[in-house]
This record gives sequence, structure tokens and C-alpha cells, in this order.
Amino acid sequence: MRTFDFENYDDDFDDPPHRKKNLDEELNRLKDRLKEGSSGITNLEAIEEIVNFYFENEKYDEALHFVDILLTLIPYSADTWLRKGMILNNFQKYQDALTCYDKALSLNPVDSEVLVNKGIALDNLNRPYEALLCFESAIQIDPNNEDALYNKGITLEKIEEVEEAIKIFQFILDTNPGHKDAWYELGYCYDLLNKLEESLHCYDEHINRDPFNWNAWYNRGIVLNRMGSYSNSIESYEMALAIKEDFPAAWYNKGNAYANMGRLYDAIECYRKTLQYDPKDVPALHNMGNAYEDLGQYEEAIKCFDKTIAADPKHYESYFGRGSCYDSIQQYRKALRDYNKALSLCRNYPELWHAKADVLYNLGRLRDSVICYRTVTKLDPQNHQAWHDCGETLYELGYYRQALKAFNFSIELNQKWADSFYGRAKVQFALHQTDEAIESLKIAFELDPEKRKEFEKEFPDFHSLKEFGNQLKS
Repeated sequence: MRTFDFENYDDDFDDPPHRKKNLDEELNRLKDRLKEGSSGITNLEAIEEIVNFYFENEKYDEALHFVDILLTLIPYSADTWLRKGMILNNFQKYQDALTCYDKALSLNPVDSEVLVNKGIALDNLNRPYEALLCFESAIQIDPNNEDALYNKGITLEKIEEVEEAIKIFQFILDTNPGHKDAWYELGYCYDLLNKLEESLHCYDEHINRDPFNWNAWYNRGIVLNRMGSYSNSIESYEMALAIKEDFPAAWYNKGNAYANMGRLYDAIECYRKTLQYDPKDVPALHNMGNAYEDLGQYEEAIKCFDKTIAADPKHYESYFGRGSCYDSIQQYRKALRDYNKALSLCRNYPELWHAKADVLYNLGRLRDSVICYRTVTKLDPQNHQAWHDCGETLYELGYYRQALKAFNFSIELNQKWADSFYGRAKVQFALHQTDEAIESLKIAFELDPEKRKEFEKEFPDFHSLKEFGNQLKS
């Protein structure tokens, strides 16, 4: 795909002075023609041209004024009712626009353009199935009507009939490969279906035809990010931002891509840029906190989580994040407070229960921590770490047989983790199951030779170790 140089791109979208002068001259010419019209027909033509002039130049208030004048002169013109509906649509007055389209259809029931625009209004009113009927009626009248086909595809997307939408957009492209918007929507559909290579191809085809569409560059970046191609996704976000700098979503996702690459300071700068345009952007504030936490800058992270919670008091992820920071700086009571608040907002989050269990353990509340570890294993039965931690805590409490069960569960889930075999060996020694303990230790030492040093350090007075030393070596 070719690249584009935006260095000299003029991002001032206002009309240049010479164009504005030409528009004013054209408008004055039309108004003079209206004043000088010698017949009603001439006046109608002039008013129609004025309506078209204002509509094409997005001056909808003026266009609406003159279209109403036109309707007083020709109230039975389906085209004029259509045009009024299109003007009202641009004011987002979709119900009023619908009334105009119905009036136009009462005058010309087989006007496919009116049917398409009525379908668009119905779609905007969140009446997708009625909209589809309008598009299908237009297609029956004109089977190759691209507008009807395209808008039918858009509506199918909205009702999650993505496969059907793909068929529509592909049909359009089979007959008109240059239809840039169909390429864009096809890329979006493939993204929804997680067909990322196909999605990327479609966005590239669209960008080749419309290189200044910042949304297309942005969506392309999203796809590349999902593909794990973070560096390339950043390039796409940068292209979007070169065209439209005040694009907070692009800054935010560029920050996420940097975070995925481990470039946390670059990620933080992108989140700052996001917040420059949207100071209360909750995901940006939260992810900035995560980045600072990953950097070990816990005080800065806490400040970010504070701001996130101020912006959204029900953002349980930020209570969790702030609690983790307090946990890391050994402010366990504050951590517990935040974990409890997060759990009051989201009860079925096993990672939160695990964090609460750990902090309760650190506070010496071992029985309470066991309850939390068991909650983790109920919510996430495959969590070998939680079974292990539960076993360790039960061992410390002296509940050896329950601890043994917990370690056995952990081992069943992960037979390559030395910690659970080592924990089981300790319990087996406590239960005087010496032979079984030796076998568990052997496996632990094979999986992680450092466990031998840990055992000798933890049990320096374990004199019988020499007696079965040869067994451990075998």
C-alpha cells in the first residue's frame, strides 16, 4: 500500500476567501434572477436553484426557508417534499423528515430515491426492520440501486446480520470495485467476525481511494493492534492523527499499543494527549494509572485512579487498581477498603477475590483469607494458583488434610508447577507420610532446583533429610 505525505496538508477546513467570494456572487446572481423573474416558472427555477445552492453548501436553515416557499407554490411536487425531508434529516429531525418522505411517496409511490431516504430516516429512528422493507422496495424497483443496497448493508450491520451485510457489500464491489464506502464497511464487517487479514485488506482498499479518511486509518490501527502488530498499528494511528489531531480515541489506542509493547512512558504521553481533549476520559485515566503501577510509581498511579474514581464513582477496575497500589506499598487496610468497594460493584470477579484474600493474609486474618481463596476457586475452578494459596494458608492454620486436598487440586490443574508439589510435601511430612513427601519433593526439585535450597533454609533442623538424601537424588 502506498503511503501519503501529509506534511503540506492544509487542515483548515474553512472555505478559502476566493471560494467564499464565488459562492456569494453565485447566490446574489440567483437572488437577482428571482427578483427579475417575469413568470412563475422562472421564479420556481430560481427558488429551486437557491434551495440546491444552500443544501449543497450545508446552509440548512436557509435551505429550509426557501424549500417551504417552494412548497407553497408547488405543494404536489414529490421531489420538493423529498428535498425538504433530506434537509430535516440533516437537522436530525428524523420523524419530521419521515413525514415529508411519506408525503412524497403519496405523490410518487415508485420513487426509489424517496424509499431509500425514508429507510435512512427509519434506521436513524432505530426502526431497522421497517428500514429494511424500504430498502428492499427500492431494490425491487431498481435491482442495481447502489444507495439502496449500501444502506441495506449498513442496517444489516446494526442488527448483527453481519454475514448478510458482507454479501451486500461484496455484490456492490463486484459491479463497482471503486465504491470506497463499501470497502470501508466490508472491512468493518470482517473485523466484527474476527477475520482480521480480510478486514485489513478492505481498509487498505478504502484508503487507496480515500487517503484522508482518519476513521479508516484509525480502524486499520485497531485491526493491526488486535493482530498483535503494535508497531504497525501505531503508524496507522499516527496517520489518523496527522489528518485530525483532535482525535482522542486515536491518541488513547496509540497509548494502548505502546503499553502492549512495554513502552510505558510513551503510553503515558499518549494518555495525557487524550486527556487534553477529554479531561474526564475514564479509560485513559485508568490506563495511565495502570502504566504508572507497572512502572512501580505507585503514588502517581494512585493519583490517576483517584481522578478516575472522581469521574466515575462506580469504576470498580480503578478501585481494584488503587487497592493493588496500596497493597504494593504495604498499606493493607487501604487496599482492603478498595477491594471491598470494588467487590460491592462487581461480585463475580475472581481476580478481585484473590487480591482480597492475599491482603487479608498479609493482615494476619488467615481464616478470612481462606474463605476468599475458596470463593476464587468457585468462580474460577481452573485457577491452580488459588488452590495453591488456599493450601498454603490451610497448612499454616494446621488444617493439614484440607491443605493436602487443595495442593492436590492445584497439581491436577498444573503438573509443571513446582510450588504445589513443594507445598504438598510439607503437608505430607506434617502428616507423617514420609515416602509420599519424598516423592513430592523429588518432583518439586526436578521442576525447580532452587526448591532444594528453599527446603534446606525453611527446615534447617530436619535431620532426617540426610537419611533419605539418596532417595531424593535418585
